[in-house]
Amino acid sequence: MEIAHGVYSIGQEQGGRVRCFLLDGGDRLTLVDTLWDADGGRVLEEISRLGRKVTDLAHVVLTHAHRSHLGGLARLRELSGAEVLCHGWEADIVEGDRTAQPVSIVPMRPLRAYLPVYPLQLGAALGLGKHQPCHVDGRLADGDRVGPLRVLHTPGHTPGHLAFHWAERRVVFTGDAVVTYPLFAAGWPAFVLNRRQASASLCRLAELGADVAAVGHGDAITTSAVDRLRSLMEVPGDQPGA
Repeated sequence: MEIAHGVYSIGQEQGGRVRCFLLDGGDRLTLVDTLWDADGGRVLEEISRLGRKVTDLAHVVLTHAHRSHLGGLARLRELSGAEVLCHGWEADIVEGDRTAQPVSIVPMRPLRAYLPVYPLQLGAALGLGKHQPCHVDGRLADGDRVGPLRVLHTPGHTPGHLAFHWAERRVVFTGDAVVTYPLFAAGWPAFVLNRRQASASLCRLAELGADVAAVGHGDAITTSAVDRLRSLMEVPGDQPGA
């Protein structure tokens, strides 16, 4: 699904209605995250549907090192030869040398709303859901440029969490700093490791003035994105937005 000019959303149910995004800015393609599945099949299908070749994929940038977002990474890198890039704090997790920091096992509230994603929370708490390790070609820092994207360090969900801004298309890729599934919220509460940092990161994302917010889980926000993001800043504590 094209959510903005040259921005294609690809998703799957497994991994919590996770989303990745294929960017066509001209000669080469850029991919933000890689979904849950290890075969990268959905991404490969979208590349083919656009009439492109897998070798047109120049960069894979990762918002963070959770299985939902890097499941297909190793396979896609193998097929495309694309550069794999992420924040330095996440790199050794991607490469399989360290496990991701576990989250709380306590179910998120409201219980009924978050029940569909509790298996993911439980798996993260127990260190399950391993991904295929993949070499990281470069470490990204705040302000770097990759293809058409500017890199934003947005810690909170994880210490090395990144967002990306395609200013010319007025799109911000929020990663898990913002989700719309199962509720519109500033991330899944149990997965936010540092709430102060997460709040500051959310403020920064809202200030970009993007028309579209491409989120890590759930449907992208394609109307009134700035107002929607700002509304989360008004929500006290760890309660999700309406």
